[in-house]
Amino acid sequence: MNLKQELQQMNNRLDKLRRKLAGAQERGDKAIAGQATQEIETLTKKINKVKSQQKRQMGKKGADVKSLAFNRVLTKAEQADMGKLKKSVKGLVVVHPMTALGREMGIKEVTGFAPKAF
Repeated sequence: MNLKQELQQMNNRLDKLRRKLAGAQERGDKAIAGQATQEIETLTKKINKVKSQQKRQMGKKGADVKSLAFNRVLTKAEQADMGKLKKSVKGLVVVHPMTALGREMGIKEVTGFAPKAF
């Protein structure tokens, strides 16, 4: 299971626990409320751990892409025929500004990274 799916499952479980806690507090059931509070704390720690791991991976991937020797903004024509461009340029990595990698790298336009000029 990848980190994104794992994080989603943990967030869903956290949401259920918060609803369970609210219901227990309404009823005045201190035992279940205490147990739910403890589970919420442990789950929150796990979620933070996965998020930091995800951020580390994204930073490493961004550094790998930035280390490629050549980069430039892609024209609209090149973006329209991406398949042809990827076949003609060996090792091309295209980064879109709206993806997680693009936001991490601070890119404002669709940019191509490659080992050699294209």
